Amino acid sequence: MYIDTHAHLNFPEFKADLDETIMCAQAAKVCAIVNIALDEEAIKFGQALQRRYPHYIFNAAGIHPHEASRWNSSVEASIKELALEKQIIAIGEMGLDYFYKLAPVEIQQNTFRRQLQLAQAVDLPAVIHCRDASQDTIQILHEENRGYLKGVLHCFNGDMELAQAALKLGLLISFTGNITFPKAEKIRQAAREIPLESIMLETDCPFLAPQDFRGKRNEPAFVVKVAEKIAEVKGISVEEIAEATTANARTMFGLR
Repeated sequence: MYIDTHAHLNFPEFKADLDETIMCAQAAKVCAIVNIALDEEAIKFGQALQRRYPHYIFNAAGIHPHEASRWNSSVEASIKELALEKQIIAIGEMGLDYFYKLAPVEIQQNTFRRQLQLAQAVDLPAVIHCRDASQDTIQILHEENRGYLKGVLHCFNGDMELAQAALKLGLLISFTGNITFPKAEKIRQAAREIPLESIMLETDCPFLAPQDFRGKRNEPAFVVKVAEKIAEVKGISVEEIAEATTANARTMFGLR
């Protein structure tokens, strides 16, 4: 069994066939999906989806670095309320993105800090986005760690310095379809070196479809391809990858 720990099921790419997509995931032995909501509309969508698929769809909510300028006390209060009412299982995705810089760096950093503080205050894991911002991400994680920090560095595409810093903080590392890309040897090398007990699987769908599906919409069923590639680079069975990463996700997110 597999868990897709990061999906965006409210995106328009799934509008025409979402139920069929979920059925395909179930057929591929995906036993749970963590749906990441990035605005109020997406949160409401995720709540309705969870009611349709109880104990299968689970939600997280946060402000992506691209939208960091949207963070304010009202947004913070809304996400905190969702956490206290146990409507979400994680805060995020949050973090830094210096590749696009769609929000000013200073605002990204402040919003990241506030969400890390919130995650620790409500005792939920943080789902962390980092693109071309390794040093600042590491620094902020260290500075904002109050001793209660837990979470995952999602869609890993960094170097081992970033991975090791995250692991020292007790964070997990999540791999997605980009690990299958021909030029992604750096990511595959990280997967070889990172202990299995610190790894989770994700799709980040509808983005980053594995190599076998390049140019197509990514979807939760394709998380199996990520597991297969990690099994290949580690030289172990895909069943071992499935068992370990599913256990890691259940522990991280408190899933039954």
